[in-house]
Amino acid sequence: MESSKILLITGVSSGFGRALAQEALAAGHKVVGTVRSAEAKREFESLSANAAFARVLDVTDFDAIDGIVEEIEASVGPVDVLVNNAGYGHEGVMEESPLAEMRRQFDVNVFGAVAMMKAVLPFMRARRRGHILNITSMGGYITMPGITYYCGSKFALEGISEALGKEVKAFGVAVTAVAPGSFRTDWAGRSMRRTPRSIPDYDAIFDPVRKAREEKSGKQLGDPRKAARAMLAAIAAEHPPAHLLLGSDALGLVRDKLSMLEAEIRAWESVTVSTDG
Repeated sequence: MESSKILLITGVSSGFGRALAQEALAAGHKVVGTVRSAEAKREFESLSANAAFARVLDVTDFDAIDGIVEEIEASVGPVDVLVNNAGYGHEGVMEESPLAEMRRQFDVNVFGAVAMMKAVLPFMRARRRGHILNITSMGGYITMPGITYYCGSKFALEGISEALGKEVKAFGVAVTAVAPGSFRTDWAGRSMRRTPRSIPDYDAIFDPVRKAREEKSGKQLGDPRKAARAMLAAIAAEHPPAHLLLGSDALGLVRDKLSMLEAEIRAWESVTVSTDG
């Protein structure tokens, strides 16, 4: 076994967070997981008497994050790996969706993740080692109608991850944006927030996308435990990737997007270069 690490994972009660925590514990690592209630804390810590630790934290409680990370560093040990997993999906056509829903989506998926990164970085920088994994989505590359705010939040986290990786590389800290395709998690179920429909004009574009998602829910190709093992492989790598796609669906859709983007760049190249000079 490779050397044991301390992983700090946000949102370990379900989905990728829970799968990664379980696989990491099985591999001999220590895991500190953030949960939303005292009951969830007890439940998570019951996974392992001496390797599973939980802290009650809402990642949008920005003022509490620094203190909790300092306490973890002091009482559990140095955080080797931060995994920003806490997040949720918002479903809604943009014109129909209030700005308050966008603000909440970004608070959790972007600001919460950034606040966690800012809290661990002084420790990682001082030690000249560390790894940050941000769970983004293939929705950080490709887009679909009806999840506009969600895609926006994941595009933002992809960009932040990539730029931060360049800022901290010289300090021995790696940043990996992990973009899963469709997995058998609760993303499209209980975890998703939905803005009520109100404008019939959008029915034709929105309804088939929602129907396809609902029909696929629970039957997705991706296995969260295999995703967890892929993330552990990235954590163990001597040179971790800046971007890691998970799932053959993500691979196909992202490759299609990149080839369409290349074709469009080529089609408009003469206009693009006409602005020089």
